[in-house]
Amino acid sequence: MAQKRNPGTPLELAWLDDLSRRLVDSDGRAPELAAHAPPSGGRAEDLLLAVELLDLTALNASDTDETVRRLCAQALTPIPEDLVAAKGALRRPIEVAAVCIYDRFVPVARASLGGHSIRTAAVTAGFPWPHSKLEQRLEEVRATVAAGADEVDLVIDRRLATAEAWEALYREVRLLREACGPARLKAILAAGDLGSLATVGQAGLICCMAGVDFIKTSTGREGVNATLPIGWSMATAILGYQGRTGHVVGLKAAGGIRATGQALQWLHLVRETLGPEWLTRERFRIGASSLLDDLVRSLRTEVSEGRRHGDVGKP
Repeated sequence: MAQKRNPGTPLELAWLDDLSRRLVDSDGRAPELAAHAPPSGGRAEDLLLAVELLDLTALNASDTDETVRRLCAQALTPIPEDLVAAKGALRRPIEVAAVCIYDRFVPVARASLGGHSIRTAAVTAGFPWPHSKLEQRLEEVRATVAAGADEVDLVIDRRLATAEAWEALYREVRLLREACGPARLKAILAAGDLGSLATVGQAGLICCMAGVDFIKTSTGREGVNATLPIGWSMATAILGYQGRTGHVVGLKAAGGIRATGQALQWLHLVRETLGPEWLTRERFRIGASSLLDDLVRSLRTEVSEGRRHGDVGKP
């Protein structure tokens, strides 16, 4: 069953002060969680879960229709056949959650994915620097959804967040949410450019109030991208919003996540902060391009170790 969408709420600026007080000590808490995260390698089930939560990404200037077709083929069969046969414990077909591509490639991705459950996510609205006028960005969003995008990944106006122009940011994100229609909206905070964890959390909370479906860490173009402290501050905003409204908003970590160990740390952070029920594609994603290769290498190691110990075929 699909996750019930976040309808948003009227703007409540008083919530920002409450959140800011909760984030005062978050610089220490997130590294503490990371220090106790499982080491690289992990259990095979967590490796498979990380694959299922991937937004497999191609966002290069050199991308072509053929690049996107190859990406979609990889999304449909992310685990090599020899590993599927050797592991023997796959109780469900393994697919990634989504492919994330530029808006102009949406028709190619839709055709390549056919009737599969993998979502087509598109970056649009001036990604990664939304400096065009709002009306132009709204038109880009509408065109992207009309082309068949299931999900829209777009960047908030960083200038509004760093200036703490919260009312303007709320109005803008609310309009972008409306322009998405049935497509899910992932609001990219570009958190590394926002200056402090308090500002990251507050911007995330504003987006929650404006009705987004996910808040996302980064474009991958910032100097600082998906760090665990940033994830902690965003998770804190999500929890605070859910506690006040009962509405669920997802979290997406993206930017610089290339290694298995990083993915496992994010799974651990989400389990410890938001809860294990958040580890579904409706509530948590990892956006990455090269991470899948490392997850497969780690899974191959797990299978090899299982053969030596007689554990192949066990969950």
